[in-house]
Amino acid sequence: MRSIDPQTNTERDNYKFLTGSIIPRPIAFVTTLSEAGVLNGAPFSYFNIVSSNPPLISLSIQRSEGKLKDTARNILGKKEFVVHIVDEQNVEKVNQTAASLPSHKSEIDLAGLTPVKSSKLSVPGVLQAKIRMECQLEQALELGGGDSPGCDLIIGKVMQFHIEDEIYQDGRIDPLGLAAVSRLAGANYAKLGSTFEIERPK
Repeated sequence: MRSIDPQTNTERDNYKFLTGSIIPRPIAFVTTLSEAGVLNGAPFSYFNIVSSNPPLISLSIQRSEGKLKDTARNILGKKEFVVHIVDEQNVEKVNQTAASLPSHKSEIDLAGLTPVKSSKLSVPGVLQAKIRMECQLEQALELGGGDSPGCDLIIGKVMQFHIEDEIYQDGRIDPLGLAAVSRLAGANYAKLGSTFEIERPK
């Protein structure tokens, strides 16, 4: 087995090892509002659950040469954002929002996504997602990077869930109906595929 010290690697090498090893990764499509009122949208696969009591989720937003991405800047400014689950039906449009646009341009417009008003936030969501979560900023941490931070770790508190009726039954979400997709490495994605059960020991 090969043994590699990450401190001897470039950032890109470590990125490839991490994204190739920690798979599959759920994808959050995040909408935010800029100070000028531009609706920003971007996908992030450094995303997961933090807690269910209260309901908290995490996003890690990588910086480019120490500079905040629009999503992180908007979250820190407005203290609000909406997280959408990326599925087989919306992944093509969401992928378009990964394009590098100037801050005054909306990725939502570029991808042809449809804004929808939120119940408890000023930040809109998008209609094409089967699940969206309205979030308030709980905590933000600057992490890594040596002389300047390498990423912004965002913890959001879910203030409202929106779940499509067709995938909701008896308080549970149908995973096959949701058809969530996940990120692998490079340009590769994965579908849910077959599932199996293993009972947890008591």
